[in-house]
Amino acid sequence: MKRLLLAGLLVFSLSHTVLGQGCSICTKTASEMDSKSAKGLNGGILYLAMLPLGIMGTLGVVWWRSKR
Repeated sequence: MKRLLLAGLLVFSLSHTVLGQGCSICTKTASEMDSKSAKGLNGGILYLAMLPLGIMGTLGVVWWRSKR
């Protein structure tokens, strides 16, 4: 189990350039904005990401506590 987790973390850490590129539409839109609007776009993206990340975090904590 530890080897599988380590392998998964290794693959995830090596693929940051592939995962961190984003869509071309958002990149083009953000590059044409002024800094205030770009900060607003980034804030909106983070706002929309909170619910899925919160759900995954909650499931992870529940799973971790049940395995302990």
